[in-house]
Amino acid sequence: MILSKGELIFVVTRRGFEKDLRRHFIGEIQEVSEVAIKACGYVFVFDETINDFVRYEELRTCIFSLIDAGIIVSLLPEEIILKQIRFSFDDKNRRIITDGKSFKLNVSEFERNR
Repeated sequence: MILSKGELIFVVTRRGFEKDLRRHFIGEIQEVSEVAIKACGYVFVFDETINDFVRYEELRTCIFSLIDAGIIVSLLPEEIILKQIRFSFDDKNRRIITDGKSFKLNVSEFERNR
């Protein structure tokens, strides 16, 4: 198995159309099988009124199909604290996710800045 229980993940749901919801998930894998993962974490949705991603405050348990071409799953370092992750921009105006400390991940390839 390529993924393991306890690993931290960043999941991007691909948009099929321009106006589709821009949704991301950051969480910890609770269960994993050959075809799906169950993870608990935070959902981030793009809010066009502020041109940024907003985190839903409540924890969510989500199930993602690993055979669905509509999602991209990235592993995150085990030392980060999920609740501290937020969206920001780096010094080159690329969208990143960060814990506000040493962790930064460029996610601009998943989104267009408007």
